[in-house]
Amino acid sequence: MDDRLERFLRIKLREVGKKYAETRESANQQMEEAKEAYRNAQDTVLADLPQDKHGRAKIVCRRHVERRAVGLDKEGRPACFDAEHPACEGCVEDIRKRAIETW
Repeated sequence: MDDRLERFLRIKLREVGKKYAETRESANQQMEEAKEAYRNAQDTVLADLPQDKHGRAKIVCRRHVERRAVGLDKEGRPACFDAEHPACEGCVEDIRKRAIETW
């Protein structure tokens, strides 16, 4: 192989490698920022709802139509959440929209 061609290819491969490393680092940083924003958003879901003295959200259960003080998981779902029940799905949507009935 011609020395000039080999040198050219080596230079270009280094450039591509550096660009790849920069892009990967940028993507990792953006992912960490997104994770932090997600964690902060989950904390604000509970902070926006009235709470009892134990830090549980005071909501009106759509499924049983009763007042409940419940803990929320990291995804904003109450402890009594049943994934197969449509009222529970609606309750989670209302919590995320900040439209849940509280007491």
